[in-house]
Amino acid sequence: MSYSHKKFISKIAIAAFAAILASTTLPTLTGAVSAATVTSTSSSKTAPGQPTFGQSGPNVVALQKAIMRNGFTLRGGATGKFDARTRTVLRTFQKVVGLKVTGVVDSATAAVLKLNTVEAPQAQTVAVPAATPVKAGPFVSRLPKRGQGSKDVVIVQNALMAAGIRVAGGADGIFGNATTRAIRSFQKASGLKVTGKLDQQTAITLGVMAAPVTQAVANPAPTTTQTPAASSGQYVSKLPVRGQRGTDVIILQSALMANGITVKGGADGLFGTATANAISSFQKKNGFSANGRLDNRTATRLGIIAPPSVQLAVFPVQGPCSFENTWQAPRGTRKHEGVDIIAAEGKLIYAVADGTITVKYHAATSTRSGNGLRLTTADGTYFMYAHLQRFADGIEVGTQVKAGQVIGYNGKTGNTSTPHLHFEIHPRGGAAIDPTSAVAAVDACHITTPLPTP
Repeated sequence: MSYSHKKFISKIAIAAFAAILASTTLPTLTGAVSAATVTSTSSSKTAPGQPTFGQSGPNVVALQKAIMRNGFTLRGGATGKFDARTRTVLRTFQKVVGLKVTGVVDSATAAVLKLNTVEAPQAQTVAVPAATPVKAGPFVSRLPKRGQGSKDVVIVQNALMAAGIRVAGGADGIFGNATTRAIRSFQKASGLKVTGKLDQQTAITLGVMAAPVTQAVANPAPTTTQTPAASSGQYVSKLPVRGQRGTDVIILQSALMANGITVKGGADGLFGTATANAISSFQKKNGFSANGRLDNRTATRLGIIAPPSVQLAVFPVQGPCSFENTWQAPRGTRKHEGVDIIAAEGKLIYAVADGTITVKYHAATSTRSGNGLRLTTADGTYFMYAHLQRFADGIEVGTQVKAGQVIGYNGKTGNTSTPHLHFEIHPRGGAAIDPTSAVAAVDACHITTPLPTP
């Protein structure tokens, strides 16, 4: 990595990586760093079978390639010579991922880089280094609040100082003005909401709370025909935006590189021009609108947010269109149980999955829904469409349809004066769920050309 590139490696990137290491959920950097635990040692001795400074050979080549796989620039490439250039980049790598900065391929470094050693060292979790040893361990038992005095406060203060944040008075165990100011400084530097309070996201980023393990709900509906993108193995807490720094940006950049997209500067934790360009490249590669912004569809495809519990094979409306999350919004004496997709009258309405038409509603008798229908899949999950202008020819109760098939036309029948599709999801025939994430994951409002007949 060049010296100019090293300027992008901020204290926040270091703290973020340390937090990830401490929570034993390390994001994969182009598929190389993915283990939940890595070998830790206080020794700076070279691990068995690893090269030392000044040596040449295949072991040095393996080291250099591992460093580059993790997004770090090594001028000249894998030359096979462990020279000063290689040692400098190795030190930068160690600093970024929270290891002891030695420039030596010790056991911990070899484990994170996935380099084979002659003697496999015993694995243990790498913890965020503390300024003062804390008997309670690296994680707090509960989030401390201002005015409290406890061991949990000591843990927080030590973590702040380990992240390079000054805490006036040191780790005195009292959550007062000094600790509040330090938390505010950390939040500002990490791109978090600046409150001075230790909320869950701040605690996770700081490394004093384990990140929650989020798993996708088993998909009860037909999945899309697209091949899932490679994932970084981590979910972001919130979709990062341009100009932001922190853990979420690192997870995004790692996922892009895992999908074969070049991110100039690597996973440096800064959402700048390089990251925006990489997102555009990924979006273009997947046939999305290439705007360089991280939307739900792009994030789902990258695997950095949990996929919706019910996945749609096709977006239900021909573009151009728009929608927003209005789940549970007041609708007179009731609450909204769907998503409204606004589009011009007469636009095509598609089946979102293979299934059977099980119910038809008619404007003459259904004053709320107007013309509508239910499309039910094999497991009982059904999708409710409302306010259609009219049904497509041949669409009757009992008709079997394919995902992408035209089943109707957008309208404003029923209790609305605005042309739009009201769309609901009922997993396995049960209560409605918020459909916004499922719709956003296949968002095709920018596609105006009719889909080919399935």
